Amino acid sequence: MPRIPRMVVKGEDAIYHVITKSTLSGYVLGDLEKDYLVNLIKWMSKVFFVEVFGYCIMGNHFHLLVRMKNPDDYSDVELKKRLALFFRKDERFVEDGRLPYFRDKFSNLSEYVKEIKQRFSRYYNRANNRQGYFWGDRFKSVLVENGDTLINLLAYIDLNPVRAYMVDKPEDYRWSSIGYHAQTGNKGDFLSMDLGLMGYNDMSDKERFADYREYLYEKGGLDTEKGASIDEKIIASERNKNYEFTTMDRLRFRTRYFTDSGIIGTKSFVNNYYDMFKVNFGSDKSKTPKRVAGLDGVYSLKRLSNKT
Repeated sequence: MPRIPRMVVKGEDAIYHVITKSTLSGYVLGDLEKDYLVNLIKWMSKVFFVEVFGYCIMGNHFHLLVRMKNPDDYSDVELKKRLALFFRKDERFVEDGRLPYFRDKFSNLSEYVKEIKQRFSRYYNRANNRQGYFWGDRFKSVLVENGDTLINLLAYIDLNPVRAYMVDKPEDYRWSSIGYHAQTGNKGDFLSMDLGLMGYNDMSDKERFADYREYLYEKGGLDTEKGASIDEKIIASERNKNYEFTTMDRLRFRTRYFTDSGIIGTKSFVNNYYDMFKVNFGSDKSKTPKRVAGLDGVYSLKRLSNKT
């Protein structure tokens, strides 16, 4: 039976919900694999003409909610910068005659997802000394309307770990868009909160996020008869805080740095001891201290490496 052609909008911005699943049995995406996949999505999203609203990496599949942008909105100078990031080379190496090809590629949903899937497969196979496919042959994609539909779908994605009985609160799950907002403060402005809702144009990002959390919790408290719901006591507590993060909330979401970092302290402390124990980190590439968002003057060095 022939495949149904993918619904892809040309020449204008369009939003898609992408779902792709592993062809392997079991929950094969562990903590290291999820970390790698999130970083890969972040990298490819700086290369491609894409705006990321949300994601969730589960044990055997992942969700992405993205807006593919009109390639004509980007100059040749910007395209060359993205090509340099893509190939990890100086942007001067790019030949002008190749620009139309890459302009089309970087605005193509299938190419965007393919790069993420193929690069992850190569990483996974190397790490596990295996060959063969990791992902199913074809990803699913749904064309999504801006506004109310978009925020509803984003909430659906962020509620996956709650529905699967993995966490009680959505932001407690580290490998999701709500978790990224909570744990990093949306570091690097990776995720967009431009959901196309009335009133959002007059809101700050902080206000948009609080509004989205309110929607997420109220949605998560509904009994869908499929999976878990957010406990009413948790929702009541969040209502009392107007769905804003307190200082204690922010500290709680930084606690993983105290367990997932090989070294933590001031920047000079981390640098000094990294030089002493560099051999322990199993990587030829030097690491630099990363500021722990929300904790002034505190830096960490991630212990987890990509090697098994």
